[in-house]
Order: sequence, then structure tokens, then C-alpha cells
Amino acid sequence: MRKILFYTILIYPAFIGLAQEKQVDSSKVKNLEQVVVTGQYEPQSLKKSVFNVRVITSTDIKNLAAVTLSDVLNQYLNITMTPDGTTGRSTVSLFGLDAQYFKVLVDNVPLVNETGLGNNTDLSQINLNDVEQIEIVEGSMGVTHGANAVNGILNIITKKTAQHKWNIIVSAQEETVKNEFSFFDKGRHIQSLKVSHTINDNWFVSIGGNRNDFQGFLENKKGKNYRVNDGSRGYRWLPKEQINGTALISYQKKRFRIFYKFEYLNENIDFYNSTVQSGDNDEIGTYQYGDDKQYLVNRYFHNLNVTGKIFSKLNYNVSISHQKQGRDVEKIRYNLKTRKEMVNVAEKDQSMEVIYSTGTLSNFFSDKTVDLQLGYEITNNRGYALVQETNNNWVAVAKTIENYDFFASSEIKATEKFSIRPGLRFSVQSKFKDQYASSLGLRYLFEKGIELRGSYGNSFRTPTFDELYSKQIFDGHFFAGNENLIPETSTSYEASLKKSALLNSGVQISNTFTGSFLDVNDRIDRAYIRDNPETGNPEYQYINISKYKMWNFSTTNQFRKDKWSFSLGASIIGISQKIENQKFTSSEKYLYAFNINSSASYTIPKWGTTVSAYYKYNGKSQQFVEGNGAYVISNIDASHWLDSSIRKTFFKDNLEATIGARNLLNITSINQTRTNEGAAHATSSQIMLAYGRSYFFKLLYNLNF
Repeated sequence: MRKILFYTILIYPAFIGLAQEKQVDSSKVKNLEQVVVTGQYEPQSLKKSVFNVRVITSTDIKNLAAVTLSDVLNQYLNITMTPDGTTGRSTVSLFGLDAQYFKVLVDNVPLVNETGLGNNTDLSQINLNDVEQIEIVEGSMGVTHGANAVNGILNIITKKTAQHKWNIIVSAQEETVKNEFSFFDKGRHIQSLKVSHTINDNWFVSIGGNRNDFQGFLENKKGKNYRVNDGSRGYRWLPKEQINGTALISYQKKRFRIFYKFEYLNENIDFYNSTVQSGDNDEIGTYQYGDDKQYLVNRYFHNLNVTGKIFSKLNYNVSISHQKQGRDVEKIRYNLKTRKEMVNVAEKDQSMEVIYSTGTLSNFFSDKTVDLQLGYEITNNRGYALVQETNNNWVAVAKTIENYDFFASSEIKATEKFSIRPGLRFSVQSKFKDQYASSLGLRYLFEKGIELRGSYGNSFRTPTFDELYSKQIFDGHFFAGNENLIPETSTSYEASLKKSALLNSGVQISNTFTGSFLDVNDRIDRAYIRDNPETGNPEYQYINISKYKMWNFSTTNQFRKDKWSFSLGASIIGISQKIENQKFTSSEKYLYAFNINSSASYTIPKWGTTVSAYYKYNGKSQQFVEGNGAYVISNIDASHWLDSSIRKTFFKDNLEATIGARNLLNITSINQTRTNEGAAHATSSQIMLAYGRSYFFKLLYNLNF
């Protein structure tokens, strides 16, 4: 039945298009000619792009009342969100590979986190208050975006202009956390303010701030002040408060533009220990206390970008960025009797400071059938972490890793319909052997709105700071990084067929069919290396041991007519991994997963109202886990996700109200089997996905003058 459904979703829309299509110029099909910038020599329409680019529009962000990037990515094919209620982090995986293989950028500049640059990004820390659109490119992007862009990139395009001289936007949003809500100490509370000013035809400035206050989720826990030692103290999902600030100043005259953008993040996450302990002193006598922690994150993002022409011909685009993100840990002894902190010791836990620059030159030839782009990328990463040596001895590790990259690509219009784009990158590495990346992109435009694209690319992923230098040695446990790791290498292939048409019924339709293959070698994984000769305890270390292969076939279908918009997508993915350690090796058989997503919206212009719904089905999946004497297959249950909203404007669009619900199907966690077989007692475990159904109400006031 599942196969029948899958092929119906894939094939049926195409037959409709072929049977009912009008003979019209595809350029007349509205809403399909979105302008994109990611991977392009200059901004251009999707149709002209050699790459397959998916766009998340500002309308989607509004309909979802999305506050952070994690709020919006739940709905997209091949993307899996991984929230962690115990740490407050939320990361992304694409095609089954985690966030180390997927690069997150802001205005084409990779975004720092405390462990790296562009990768392992906590998506709940990326605020969407100032976003124009989000562009996603799947597949190897190593030539244009360097290390770690193995299976794709996500580029957040921020707003840099306004239509009015003054624009003031104020918003407030209240949201339940499942069935928990009050205006000050339960639920989720968001406020934002942005002021933009167009000074004249050349100058533009904006400044904004956002507060996202998540009061945590108790479920069956009893909170901060619970005094009984029965494991019920604390929260199921940790309380978290985020303060974001942004500022922009830009100048533009003719073909010259310069802008400086600043972003700041302050995040506090509160951890309350479930263990209640007893103490005694002369002043207050016997008391109960909890050894708690507070994680304090600060991020600074500076980006200066200059674009223009030199010699009245060459186009240049240069970005210089300084970024720093650090996490401090406050260790708190909280007196449950007096409800005061007795001890508060703060220490620096992790940080990453980056100096980054990238630039390109293009438009070398007067002949527009050939274009050449030359570019560079320079990165200086200064990382810091506390590592745990033997006897509970904590040692600070500070290291600097640099790379100096040079790349070139050419876009050749062999005919009016056929374009070829080869590319090559050379990366000089301070820590590793020098690396290479190459790519070849093809695009052919057929008649009747049919677009064919194909691409080949090889790329590389450099080991993270944790994989190189982390260390945890305690109570018979040994987990260590490895300074001798080498970069992973990968090869990818992708082909896609897209058809856009206007049917006799007036329906605008776009069908895309995509197939891809990814092969990763020397994959880094933590594995058993030996038994300690003195204690006999097993020791684990990061080593280059694994292989990874993935193939994917997917389709996305968009339909628009008058006030209706509808989309339907599906994908099937097969993953093969070879995992080996000193004891045993996994099978290389392919394990499969099936996904569906869909969205629908209806606009009532007379009422200024839009009704929207977004649905995603993540099918049952499998993965190999370490069992008792062998790698065994672990099954992960399927899950469904449904969001909906009603958005209405008032007073000539100056006031906007949105009411809706997230996770209408009330998903909280799913089951994974055989997770503890290595301990000789096979059990299942729960993967946390969400805290359940929540409702939100948002008011936004937009003042223009």
C-alpha cells in the first residue's frame, strides 16, 4: 500500500500536467520565478540557476509564526530536526547525516557556534525576526562554500531595504507548552521590535531586538523548588531565555553597495538536578539542596560586505566577518529551604572565535555566453574547551586551525538552452593535508517549461574541534578525541527534472523529480579501540573507520489557482553504512525510509485573511547500533507533524493577528528498539521529538510613514 501511495504521489501530477496543459510561455507562470542568490554569480531567477534551490519564503515564516529556524524546518523533506530537551539544543540532519555535514550561512557567511563554523549549529539560536527568505541547496557545495558543505547548505537572506522612509514593527506572541501556560512563569513568551529608516536614496539603517522566553516543560516533573529526593525535581524540557539584537547600516549608489551587519545573542539555559541532597551547617541547620547548572551562551556576529564593479567591468563581492560564540557554565548549589543560591562558581566551558573572509570576481568577458568566477576564502578558527583528564582533572585546551582556499568556476552557455558550470577549489590547511573539491553542473531548458539539471561534486569535511581534542575520563569510562584524524572525502551525483505549466483550468503547476547519490569515505566515528591493560575497561576514540552511502528519490509538486496554494512532496531514501571497530563490523545493507510533506493555504482578500496548514510524515526508519557481539538493526517508529494557522490583517494591513497550533497530532516521543543490547539486556528507548500540542497567538503592528 505504501508503494502504491508513493508512486501515485510521484506520477499522477505529471499526467495531469501533460493532459491539460495550455501552450503558454512559462515565464507567465507567476510565483515560480523566485529570485535566489545562493551559489549564483549574481541574483537571478530559479529557472536560470544551474543548482536546485529550495526557497522558504517570508510568507511561510509568517504563516507558521516561526520564531527560530527550528520552528520552520520541521516541515521540509529530507530534513530531520533533533531537539534535546535536556540541553536545550536543536540540530538538523539532511539525508541521515548530522549537522556536521550541512552548512548554515547568514548572507553567504557561515555562522559560528561554540564548537565550529557553519556546522553543528543550534537552530533554536537562529532568530527569524529579520529574514527575507531561506534558501536550501542539496548536494555537494564544496567548490563554492568550502569544507563541510558535503550534503548541502542553508543560506539565510536578511532584509536590507524597506519600502517606506520609516518602518516600525512591534510584535508579541504568547504560546502554550502543551497544557502549561501562564503569562509570566509558564509557556513561551516572545516580544520583538524593529525600526528601519531610509535616510535617502543611498542610505538605509535598521535596528531590532527580540526576546524569546521559554519557561520550560514540567510534564511529570515538579520544578525547581521540589524538596523530595524521588527523581521528580526539575523539568522535562529545560527553561531557556534568549535575547537577540541586530543592527544594519547600508549604502548603495548605482552598482556599488556596502553594508555592515551586527547580530548579538544572549542565551541562558537552566538545569535543575533531579537528585535532592541533604546538608547541615551551624547557621541554618539541616537543609536540602540541588547541585544545579546554568549554561550561559553569548554570540557576536560582525559582517562587512562590499559589492560593485572595478574597471567598469568586473563584478566583485567581498565579505569580512568577525564572530565569537562562547558558553560558560555556572555551577550552583541551590538551597531548597531558603530558596537561595549558596554557591555560584562560573567557568568558561567552550568557545570559538573566527576571523573569516570570502570574495569573488566575475564578469571577465564581454561575450555573455561565457562567465568566469574567481574566489578566495580565508578562515582562522580559535577554539577553546575544558576536557576531563584522569582523577577528575579538568584541563583547558586552546587551538587555532586555519585554511586558505582558492576556487574558480565558469558558467558556459553552450546554447540558449544548455548551460555548463565546472568548478574547482584548492584548500591549504594548517592542520591537515591540503584538500580539493570539484564540481560539474548542467542545465537544459526544453520546450513546454521543462527544465533538466544534473550535477557531480566531490567535497571534504574537516574534523571538528571536539573530534580532535575532546576527552572524558571518569569512573572507568574513556572517551577521547584524536589529533591524527584526517578529513573525510565525499562524492555526490544529482539529477532533476522540473516542469512548470499553466493548465486550462487556470491552475499553475510545478512538478520536480530529483534523484541523488552520496558516497562518504573515511567517515569519522567514535569506536572501541582497546581494553585498558590496567583496569580492563573499554576505551573509545574518534577514528576514521566508517563508510556511508545514500541514494534518494524525491518529488515536490506545487499547485496554485487564484486564492489557493497547495504543495505535496515525497521522498524515499536508502542509507548504507559500514561501521567497524576492533571487535566487529556492521553490514553494508541499505536501510530505507519514506517521507511525505504537504502544505495548503487559502487567502480571502476581502477579509485580509490567510488560512494555512503544514503536514509532514516521517516514515519508520532503521539504523545499526552496537549490540552484544555484533552490530544489530534498531527500528525507529514513524511520526506525523501538523501545524495550522489563521492570519488576518486589520487597519490597511497595519495590524496583523495570527492564531494557530503546532504539533496538532500531539507527538511527544517515538520508540527506538534494541538501544541497550550491548549491555546484554535488549531494551527500547524513547526519542524526544516535542513537548506535545501547543497553541499560539501573535499580534504584530506595522507602522509606515
